[in-house]
Amino acid sequence: MKSNQELLRRLRSGAVLILFSTVVLACGDGDKDPSGPDTPEPPVDEGQAPTPGCTDGTLAHGALFRICFPDTWNGDLVLFAHGYVAPQRELVIPQENVGGQPVSALITSLGYAYATTSYRANGLVAPEAVDDLLELVDTVDQRYRPDPARRVIVGFSEGGLVATLGAERHPDRFDGALAGCGPIGDLAAQLNYLDDFRVVFDYFYPGLLPGNALEVPESVRDQWDELYVPAIVLALAANPGAAHELLAVTQAPVAGDDLRSIAETTVGILWYNVFGTADAQQRLGGQPFDNSTRVYAGSSDDAALNAGVERFHADAAVLSGLTRFATSGDLSVPLVNLHTTGDPIVPFSQAGLYADKVIRGGTADRFTQIDIERFGHCTFEAPELLSAFDQLWQKIGPRPAASRMSLVAR
Repeated sequence: MKSNQELLRRLRSGAVLILFSTVVLACGDGDKDPSGPDTPEPPVDEGQAPTPGCTDGTLAHGALFRICFPDTWNGDLVLFAHGYVAPQRELVIPQENVGGQPVSALITSLGYAYATTSYRANGLVAPEAVDDLLELVDTVDQRYRPDPARRVIVGFSEGGLVATLGAERHPDRFDGALAGCGPIGDLAAQLNYLDDFRVVFDYFYPGLLPGNALEVPESVRDQWDELYVPAIVLALAANPGAAHELLAVTQAPVAGDDLRSIAETTVGILWYNVFGTADAQQRLGGQPFDNSTRVYAGSSDDAALNAGVERFHADAAVLSGLTRFATSGDLSVPLVNLHTTGDPIVPFSQAGLYADKVIRGGTADRFTQIDIERFGHCTFEAPELLSAFDQLWQKIGPRPAASRMSLVAR
């Protein structure tokens, strides 16, 4: 028993000596703090000081970009996410205007840096667009010094969905988002709305548009402005009763009861069906529209309408594709959303669907909904946008004390 105790004592003594020797060797001649490892140095903020004006270029995955700085920069960055562009068009840097003034000029006049991108492709590309905005942020950080203190996304229509997905999925990269008139509540519901309008239109105006809601010939896109838009307007004028039934069934809003207002809504919705259907099917990995059990109502003869309207079944595989576009309502940073109550392209109900998500998710305190009582898609006025922009920054709060101070661009 005594020999075992003596062995244990010697082992403990040896362990103490080994531990002491290790500490001494690690400390060397006293240059290092024995209390713990060194605090790693922050990465060097590389790049050049920004100069007033805009610079264009191309991101790693092929998206075009533009970065603009004001004469006096407040240190924050506003990223602009543009809306839906027909997939057949070439990539260009968005040239959006607010109140007759370019968005870039409006943002920089307020002291913010501005950056935007064409995205790597046109069409239904919201998830990829978020990735392009992340690449754009990295580009700003690499090219300029200091890095922006805070970053927000501003986007409308499809850009509203891009802004919302960016805020939800990357709160570590974006401090907040201002969205407007986007399908942020439920993309499947948005696609159903567009295709429902097409099948009901085909019922009341059979044969006017070649193909159907899911198969649009290339010739229709090629001759849309020259042939089919005038044909639609003439058909509406020739049969206004059918036009009123079309609007009653689909609940698509109009500005008034005159032909011009009805044609604006009808042509506007059908444009998205004609130019976006094939692209949506490709991006989603299948056909998302399903009206196989839909009961249409509001016409003078609903029984005939439901018996005669063309029916379609969605592809099961499309569910996984829709997941990539699905918002969660899980917000860690503020989101301000505007929507016109009479939006004929993206129904106002999308705002309500998203509000339901944030309520269920317990993040309603980070969400601000602004209803604009007006007809039209994204028909916001400059004071309304500036007010919403100001509300976003109020929700974000003051710049953190540890962040870099404002910079005068030289």
